[in-house]
Amino acid sequence: MASFRLQIITPEKIFYDDEAERLIVRTTEGDMGILARHESFAGALPSGPVSIMKDGEYRIAAISSGVIKVSAEKTTIIAEAIEWADEIDIEWANRSAEEAREKMKQEKSDKELRYAELKLKRALNRISVHSGNSK
Repeated sequence: MASFRLQIITPEKIFYDDEAERLIVRTTEGDMGILARHESFAGALPSGPVSIMKDGEYRIAAISSGVIKVSAEKTTIIAEAIEWADEIDIEWANRSAEEAREKMKQEKSDKELRYAELKLKRALNRISVHSGNSK
């Protein structure tokens, strides 16, 4: 299978910079598969799973929002945060989800409610990716 260059960048680091045979990513429009020679595309990425195939093997990561740009030269993802499924601290993710649920129950401003909802979505995404429910 033909490969393409994939680069995933966060504010802290270059998370991935290598060849990939296939990329499956959740966009705001639904899941999208990227192969070599994919047509140019740009889109927003909500919190969700990212699957990268290299050498016939998939590796799954959890992304916390970002953007994707696909071009003939490479595919680039700029993410707020991303981590491999096997590196997720599941206890922390569960605590974070519970804290977000508690904040949502309290009387808060719209801004605080939206922040708690976003925190809950990210925590649930991390839990789902860690558990293997996002494939």
